[in-house]
Amino acid sequence: MCGLTKRTIRYYEEIGLLFPPERSEGGYRLYSEKHVERLKQILNARDVLGSSLQELQEYIAVIEEFQQLRQGIHEIREEKAKLEKLEGLERTIGLQLTMIDQKLEKLTGFRAEVMELNDRVQEAKRKIISHQE
Repeated sequence: MCGLTKRTIRYYEEIGLLFPPERSEGGYRLYSEKHVERLKQILNARDVLGSSLQELQEYIAVIEEFQQLRQGIHEIREEKAKLEKLEGLERTIGLQLTMIDQKLEKLTGFRAEVMELNDRVQEAKRKIISHQE
């Protein structure tokens, strides 16, 4: 469903990117929709951002932290404790945004270089065509 090999999925489990699935009586892994959703998030971050495994682990940690916070924040009665949790999450998300911004900056620079090469090719083609006429 995700286009990944069994080996890759097991490796993602091993390094903590994917939470372990339940097992059948015969020992087969039983992946749920949550597993598929997580794998799609990982693939998206990997493909779109070109993230390393470490960066993917950090990304997944932020998602998990957010989900835990969302589930548990209503149980926290003290406003100060809620605020501290939210500020911690805000710092973590800020680091993720900084990483994304750095990648976008590099990608924008790379795109500009490729566009410059394309412009040179187009100019060379124009020169050849104008000489043929």
